[in-house]
Amino acid sequence: MIGTTLAFSRLADNDSAKAPDAARGSVRLVVEEAAVKRDGRFTSSFSPVVKKVSPAVVKVFTTTAPKQNSNPFFDDPFFRRFFGDESRGQQRQFRAPKQHGLGSGVVVSEDGYLLTNNHVVENADEIKVQFADEREFTAKVVGRDDKSDIAVLKINAKDLPFMHLANSDNIEVGDMVLAIGNPFGVGQTVTMGIVSATGRGNMGLDYEDFIQTDAAINPGNSGGALVDAEGRLIGINTAILSRSGGNHGVGFAVPVNLARSVMESLVKDGRVVRGFMGVNIQDVTPTLAKEFNLKDNTGALVADVTSGSPAEKAGIKAGDIVVEFNNKPVRDSRQLKLQVGQTAPNAKVPVKLMRDGSTKVVDVKLKELDRKEVASRSGKDSNAKAEETLKGVTVGDIDTRAREQLKLPDELKGAIVTGIDESSAAYDAGLREGDVILEMNRKPVKSAEEAVELSAKVNDDRSLLLRVWSRGGTRYLVVNEEKES
Repeated sequence: MIGTTLAFSRLADNDSAKAPDAARGSVRLVVEEAAVKRDGRFTSSFSPVVKKVSPAVVKVFTTTAPKQNSNPFFDDPFFRRFFGDESRGQQRQFRAPKQHGLGSGVVVSEDGYLLTNNHVVENADEIKVQFADEREFTAKVVGRDDKSDIAVLKINAKDLPFMHLANSDNIEVGDMVLAIGNPFGVGQTVTMGIVSATGRGNMGLDYEDFIQTDAAINPGNSGGALVDAEGRLIGINTAILSRSGGNHGVGFAVPVNLARSVMESLVKDGRVVRGFMGVNIQDVTPTLAKEFNLKDNTGALVADVTSGSPAEKAGIKAGDIVVEFNNKPVRDSRQLKLQVGQTAPNAKVPVKLMRDGSTKVVDVKLKELDRKEVASRSGKDSNAKAEETLKGVTVGDIDTRAREQLKLPDELKGAIVTGIDESSAAYDAGLREGDVILEMNRKPVKSAEEAVELSAKVNDDRSLLLRVWSRGGTRYLVVNEEKES
């Protein structure tokens, strides 16, 4: 998407998908765990590194066959006078031209496995890859994962140049990097920059942990390599933020640890197998940290626990803050989602929680993530006014009509928000019509009347902590409003 405002753009010039039956097993990768040397020295040339890794970066050409469509002119009686009447069997079709796409890819094994982006090869009928020495091969899609924008290709060849992988968890802001790909189809191009940031998100994917770099990345670079100063693959170049569609120094790459996890799952299982814990989580904002008496706003706040899930069986409750997963710190909800997703089902992992100011560790045995999506719509059923702290909010009881309209779970109890003043503190906090208030200051709400009563009992020096059901999920909100004397 390119416009006058800053836009997220994927870089190919043109759902998690199953792999064909032909590819099953494992991929032989070379992974070097050691971090890059950080001795403060700057080399006068990266030519040795480029010579080492560039043969493993390829062009990816895609072709999408045209689809036949009835010419809309033939449906007009005026034009049928010239082109013939369909009733005489003269059905006419017009054929759109073939669509061609161009991106990049990285060979990661000597027997022909490649990493690229899902958006480079999605919907393609034919895929070809071309090496720098102009050798060309037809590639098959082993599998695609639209949730991380990673795709795995396979070509029928041996003794290929391939790239060693680094441990992308070891990269640091300021590390020197090279981006290698085929921007605009001009040919293989190398650009240099640094790691500008790590752990970037909000790009529209389900699983995001982007490396940000100022190395020049442009259309056609999608699926290409981001390598460290020692020539090891640390990321797959994926997207840019740009006003014009060209490079503005803000590029993003999928870290190779995430790409590797997706690849190994696709090759082994023919699909991406992700772990499932069964919690609805959100970031800990400064206001939420204050309400939960936390020292800082790191961790992932559990807004809801799925009935019968591994989390429920382990004793995790709404209001817990996950601060460590499998002995690794949890920065925010997005990182926890990644950590759980990259952990194999049936694995038993320790989870450290903060609950009521104290630390608790539980063991969670993960299940496999189900692919079902939850959708809902909102409705109105005005009943009562929630005054005091919830000024400008109207709430109603959950009746049969409201439950059907909002597709509420049968066991859900609370007060439906049926009206809200857009100038109110509750609206600023994120409360909306159709939300269901489940708790106020950690106390359950079972009806509109209870919501009104609880809001009236809030002390003047406190804000109100709400737990609400919203569009199929549960989250916490803090309404901070000074009362008039």
